Order: sequence, then C-alpha cells, then structure tokens
Amino acid sequence: MRLKSAIFVAALIRRAAVEGAYAVVVRRGAEEAGAIFVKVSRLDGTAALYGPAPQTAFDESYPSDRKFSVVVEAGRPEADADARIAREMKFDPDIFVVEIEDRAGRHFLDLAAP
Repeated sequence: MRLKSAIFVAALIRRAAVEGAYAVVVRRGAEEAGAIFVKVSRLDGTAALYGPAPQTAFDESYPSDRKFSVVVEAGRPEADADARIAREMKFDPDIFVVEIEDRAGRHFLDLAAP
C-alpha cells in the first residue's frame, strides 16, 4: 500500500529538519494522491526540481513506494524551476510543492534510475 501524499510530504519535511535543512510546503495538493514536486534551493540563486518518476521506472504495475526523477537539473537558475512548477500547476492543480533550502543541495528522495 502506498502512503498518502500528505503523509509522505510531512515525513520529507521532518527528515530534512533532522538533517539540518529547512523545508516547507509551498503548495498543498490532494491529500490522498497528489503528485509531489520538490524544489531544492542552494541559496545562491540556483535550484533543482524533482518530480514523480514515470511509471516505466517501476517493475510492478502499481508502485508500493515513491520514486522521483530530475525535472530541472541542479545548478540551473531558480526561475527555471519556478517556471516548470507553474506549468505543472496549470496541468494538474492538485500537486504538492515542497521547497528545501540546503546549501549542499540534498533532496532526501529516492531517485529512479535514469
């Protein structure tokens, strides 16, 4: 069984805090199954954006966990990540957006193999 999006987001924020990073929910999505996007700001004007991995990244028909893929590469201007988030919100208004501020650029996510 897959965790509800709201629970996953709460756990992600807690994990970032435990590791010494600052994380906040910028936009609340659908509690049950809203897509989750994570923006990682390095506090130098650059950011990375991570979003749900495509279904092809999973072996089974319905994944039991969440995996993410890179949407905007690390080191790009924050405006690139913000523009992509705006496009995603037009496509799906029920997304969660979490922002992590960490100079080391840590995301605390399980990434799917490229």
